[in-house]
Amino acid sequence: MLRFIDFFAGIGGFRLGLEKAGMKCIGFCEKDKFAVKSYTAMYDTKGEWYADDITKIKSGDIPKADLWCAGSPCQAVSIAGKRSGIYGERSNLFFDFVNLLKGKEEKDKPEWIICENVKGLLSSNKGWDFLEYLYCLEECGYSLEWQVFNSKDYGVPQNRERVYTIG
Repeated sequence: MLRFIDFFAGIGGFRLGLEKAGMKCIGFCEKDKFAVKSYTAMYDTKGEWYADDITKIKSGDIPKADLWCAGSPCQAVSIAGKRSGIYGERSNLFFDFVNLLKGKEEKDKPEWIICENVKGLLSSNKGWDFLEYLYCLEECGYSLEWQVFNSKDYGVPQNRERVYTIG
């Protein structure tokens, strides 16, 4: 059974899907207190690793897992936002995730990563932000594939396009 850690966990969308696929969550990181309250009400998190602020975590504090998943904040790359880019407020937290990966010794890095963000990441700063995003993840030692998925194609009654990157 693959074990995963859920970064930028929100209320647990990644967790729901990965657990349905037979994986086991061993920890999560989420700063929003209302999201954490929902997350802990919906999932049995007793005994799991937890951190509330990705900017304060040290790589060595994170337990070994097979997979890390992350849906980093999107406000600065979303077409609904001001488009300040990947280095903009909150969207720049992606780099804290990258630094945690870089801080792990090769033997302790997760074998897999799954990252999710809004489709606007592809066009932010004329596409340069997505290139930077991919470059940073590749620098961590991952070969990457990415694709845009729309929730409406999977029975969800909304048009919600997201780019998923697998490493």
